Amino acid sequence: MPEKIPIEILFSPQFGADPYALYTDLREKGPVHPIDLPPGTNSFLVIDYAHGRAALADPRLSKDMRNAGEWFRARAAEDKILFGTSLLTSDPPDHTRLRRLVSKAFTPRRVEDLRPRVQEITDELIDAMVSKGEADLIEEFAFPLPIIVICELLGIPAEDRESFREWSTLLITPDLTEEIHRRRKQAGHDMWDYFRRMIAARRAEPETDLISALLVARDEDGLLTEDELLSLLSLLLIAGHETTVNLIGNGMAALLRHPGQLALLRERPDLLPPAIEEFLRYDGPVERSSIRIAMEDLEIAGTPIPKGSMVHVSLGAAGRDPAVLADPDRLDITREDSRHVAFGHGIHFCLGAPLARLEGQIAFGSLLSRLPAIELACPTEQLTWKQTGSIVRGLTTLPVRW
Repeated sequence: MPEKIPIEILFSPQFGADPYALYTDLREKGPVHPIDLPPGTNSFLVIDYAHGRAALADPRLSKDMRNAGEWFRARAAEDKILFGTSLLTSDPPDHTRLRRLVSKAFTPRRVEDLRPRVQEITDELIDAMVSKGEADLIEEFAFPLPIIVICELLGIPAEDRESFREWSTLLITPDLTEEIHRRRKQAGHDMWDYFRRMIAARRAEPETDLISALLVARDEDGLLTEDELLSLLSLLLIAGHETTVNLIGNGMAALLRHPGQLALLRERPDLLPPAIEEFLRYDGPVERSSIRIAMEDLEIAGTPIPKGSMVHVSLGAAGRDPAVLADPDRLDITREDSRHVAFGHGIHFCLGAPLARLEGQIAFGSLLSRLPAIELACPTEQLTWKQTGSIVRGLTTLPVRW
């Protein structure tokens, strides 16, 4: 078995800036590697496409944190925001029940109905930037677009969006110190307190938003517990915007660093759908999958995975596997098979994928048509990434000018 990957590497600035270099080195030693994440646990990282994709759909790998080791069970009991029963942390039949309740809001047809409003929000954000000639594309565009969309779906007032930004940023920050742990815990409590007030308001006066619809499932149909409803709302809010922020930011950064591809996409807007898939593959918004727990002794690519072990799948590494893609480190928006698992695979495939794709297509198409001279406003090496160690991958800022 290969040597265990020290946790320090996965939390290093070098890995945050370019995780793919490490995966290239690891690939020579095999597709599965023991890691020290979280510290002291029996954990493994899968880095190839075939075994990673299979692991994401393997019923022997549980998402329920109650099946984890003592440390995680204690954390799950303490931190219901991230580890309580939700789509992200449950197995069938609970997962099946919860997914069925939410899936109606994210069908391709329902999402397509949102196109005019997403376009309107996009145009308003570009209108606010265009005369300035420069902007931080994360702060002024990539972040507000998806959070406005998901807040409107949920029925959250515009004046409260900034609070959700602060809470969600903290909740995805790696829990490396007691201070971060304390602040994350407080953010979780604040978010749930807010949702409790929203729920009370919707019980008194129902509206047409998603919170009101889920309340019917909670109160009239008895299909949700109160904690499940709160966990579901928290997950929808965080996952509903964080990944799209990174899709837009990472994708634009990749385009701006590849002027030939940028020019091609400007000339051929019909390439937008395959371009989005290529951005997801090349430098997707989620670097590693959420944790899975082995429910029995098993093997992945010949590596023994003892019962109770944590299994992590690198979605980023899988997207650059040379065994399934030619020249995987090259950005090519004309790829006919931009194979990736950026949205996961199996029963936990991302529910919001149609919405993320729609937002991405509108965002990139509008930026390139209205800001044709857009370019990076700093050297590539000065781009900074969110704190390493989190499963998400995204830029902290993206300075551009036109």
